[in-house]
Amino acid sequence: MGGGRGGSSLTPDELKKLEEIAKKAIREGAVPKKRSIFISFSGEDLNEVNLLRGQAKNENSDLEFIDRSLQKPFDSRDAEYIKRGVRERIRQSSITVCYLSENTAQSKWVDWEIRESITLGKGVIAMYKGDSPPTKIPSAIKGFKIKLVPWDHKKLLQAIDAAAKTKK
Repeated sequence: MGGGRGGSSLTPDELKKLEEIAKKAIREGAVPKKRSIFISFSGEDLNEVNLLRGQAKNENSDLEFIDRSLQKPFDSRDAEYIKRGVRERIRQSSITVCYLSENTAQSKWVDWEIRESITLGKGVIAMYKGDSPPTKIPSAIKGFKIKLVPWDHKKLLQAIDAAAKTKK
């Protein structure tokens, strides 16, 4: 059907007003921004990290982000090749979230990923499950005084937003 308004279309003035309202809402933060996140974690914690990824994809969850971390490790023993690949993933992200567990401090890569994130000017936070963080954490977290937050959607989102504002 063509031609008539039939009550369902907007005038150019009405469209312009709606556009201005939407732009203002975005500027004022009324529309949540999906963050691009690199998740740094120990390989032993893949199931926990996959749970976090799943929660971010759940439409009923407040937690939303674009996951830039590795879905599976690089098939290489060449450390420089791996670093280049991981560095590119970090570069594509705005924030690095380090998942802390009892395994994290022993990881060959987590401390490097945190330091590389800082070098690249990314905001970094560390998240833990349970009532308190693990007793052993990567030295970069202590050295750079990275904020530790519990695995709680509201607190995690607040920390991600704060880290995004403080990144270089």
